[in-house]
Amino acid sequence: MTQALEILRAVFGYEQFRGQQAAVVEHLLDGGDALVLMPTGGGKSLCYQIPAMLRTGVGIIVSPLIALMQDQVDALLQAGVKAAFLNSSLDYQSASQVENQLLSGDLDLLYVAPERLMTPRFLQLLERAQIALFAIDEAHCVSQWGHDFRPEYVRLSILHQRFPQVPRIALTATADALTRREIAERLGLTSARQFVASFDRPNIRYRITQKHNGRDQLRAFLAQQRGNAGIVYCLSRKKVDQTAAWLTDDGWPALPYHAGLDSATRLLHQQRFLREEGVVIVATIAFGMGIDKPDVRFVAHLDLPKSIEGYYQETGRAGRDGLPAQAWLAYGLGDVVSLRQMVESGEASPERKRVEKQKLDSLLGFCESIGCRRAALLEYFDEAHDGACGNCDNCLEPPHTWDGTTAARMALSCVYRTGQRFGVGHLVDVLLGKRTSKLAQFGHDNTSTFGIGNAHGVAEWQSVFRQLVASGYLHADADSYGGLKLTEASRQVLRGEVSIAFRVDDRPTKKEKLPRAAAVSTPGDALWERLRETRLKLAREQGVPPYVIFHDSTLREMHAHRPRTLAELARLPGVGERKLERYGGVFLDILVHAPTADVHSPAPIREAPRAGSNGLSDTGRATLQMAREGNTPEQIAETRRLKPSTIYAHLADAIEAGRLRLSEVLTMPDVEIATIQAAILALPEGEQLTLKRVFEQFAGKYDYGVLRCVRAAILVGPDRDAFNVDGSAP
Repeated sequence: MTQALEILRAVFGYEQFRGQQAAVVEHLLDGGDALVLMPTGGGKSLCYQIPAMLRTGVGIIVSPLIALMQDQVDALLQAGVKAAFLNSSLDYQSASQVENQLLSGDLDLLYVAPERLMTPRFLQLLERAQIALFAIDEAHCVSQWGHDFRPEYVRLSILHQRFPQVPRIALTATADALTRREIAERLGLTSARQFVASFDRPNIRYRITQKHNGRDQLRAFLAQQRGNAGIVYCLSRKKVDQTAAWLTDDGWPALPYHAGLDSATRLLHQQRFLREEGVVIVATIAFGMGIDKPDVRFVAHLDLPKSIEGYYQETGRAGRDGLPAQAWLAYGLGDVVSLRQMVESGEASPERKRVEKQKLDSLLGFCESIGCRRAALLEYFDEAHDGACGNCDNCLEPPHTWDGTTAARMALSCVYRTGQRFGVGHLVDVLLGKRTSKLAQFGHDNTSTFGIGNAHGVAEWQSVFRQLVASGYLHADADSYGGLKLTEASRQVLRGEVSIAFRVDDRPTKKEKLPRAAAVSTPGDALWERLRETRLKLAREQGVPPYVIFHDSTLREMHAHRPRTLAELARLPGVGERKLERYGGVFLDILVHAPTADVHSPAPIREAPRAGSNGLSDTGRATLQMAREGNTPEQIAETRRLKPSTIYAHLADAIEAGRLRLSEVLTMPDVEIATIQAAILALPEGEQLTLKRVFEQFAGKYDYGVLRCVRAAILVGPDRDAFNVDGSAP
């Protein structure tokens, strides 16, 4: 695991694994199969990326997300990982080039869609290559009970048959017990070790409210989200278009996304959401799977999702960076009717329809719950949660309840007396004694329940019927367009054998008041803006989303600690070696030269854990010892099975710590070293800490590792013998 930790630090910029990451990585390195369940933002990708980089061969990553592969690969390339993708967006020449890289072993990771993977030609291609592992991302797509079922995933079990010695890892962010079993069975992973991380997303605040006027309620919620990126989910394409239109009229940078749009428009809107800041995407559930954007600050549901799994997966797209985020949902009984009609009119088998209805019923019960939302979510995924979370609507503003036993009996009796085929509006009119032509037509103005409910208003009766449906005492019949029918459980209520408590609904007001959001405090000064502007400029130059350069969380660390040297900058989370080389000097120049009036007082930088002395880690000391024994950097890299760039980084650290002479590392002529030194020293003061311009000046003749070692000798200064190229005293 020493090598895995070194890659985690050097490539990805993190000092420690989180949760079960280390156990998964070690299991794969030992050649074992794994089924991994981790929440969105939990670091699933590192579980296969690092083993793929350490094992012999290429890691094949199966992903259904063709439109997102480019950004996934771009992020890896920025970190210095040899990655590529194969999908229909590549022309013949580009695809052939990637295939040649696969066969020659010039890749660490190759992303491929399941449709291409399962073609006979590609399987034959894989048989000619060295495969480090297979990673099956979004593994819940294999389950017919899941909410993103993809038939082509079912065929992936063939991988074990054709490549029995290659370890496989299947990963998903959400799966209940039934779905987990099916994933294992369909992918041939019944003997695989299962790693189930906590499903808790403590940074997300959950709020669920009854729908009164969805548009006004969404406006009230969004009023606290100006400038933030977010997703608004709607049930239908038509509603997506309408919502995006009025949000745009309200001044929001809102874009629609659904399967009815042409592929070019969908791709454009997706790219704008990923690459611009503060964009709101309005979408059906066709959008979101695999979205890596870490700074999504909110997810709003203007309609009810289809299941708790869907709700968890969709809300989980907020706050991947670990900073506070919001999950807001407004729903009504009309949503239930619409979803039941969608299930009934679908072409699924009767058994699948039965399961989908059960999942919808579970979601209704979750929405009407008066307990902690987080505890209820975790319980659904078989995970215990001690106490109230303090970060959901029910914890922050505990709902009031009232004894609704009598009202429930009235409502159920009214359903029975009117023939169990009418919707809520008609039933409420009966209970309130309204003499409408429709009631007279059916003779319902003469029933025993006519006018017996005048003690409650229209909104209260609507709430009673909604909560009776959610509690399983009534069933909304899709065949009769939402007509309510009694269930077996309702008999106990009608016979007076059970008592019922209803929650008091949020009262609709002209301007709905929401609990103050758990806001992400932004530094809000000139330095913060310069850091963000610089990141955006670099991202546009590179053609990648801003978060691929550095996450918001990393910029916050820069702002909070204000490192003064590259070594200090390297200790911040998210700053790996390649990014330090590419961007370290640019950001350090901003941080070093920021006027003190523009920033708050810096916090001290936490020293990274180091096992050795003189600033060297254990792995760095091992490299140092081999160098002292006369091994070249390339020989050390081959023996230790590490990248040469990592070895050069160890050696540069050793030189800077005064533990090694430059002449013990580089065997090139003194005149060449002097030329490199002169080029580094000729750089403007603010740019001497980055090597990009020097690398380009010599047209790539000298590797970054060589340049780092020379720079380290310069940084040591003339009073240390490490500075002298021949090792003699100054």
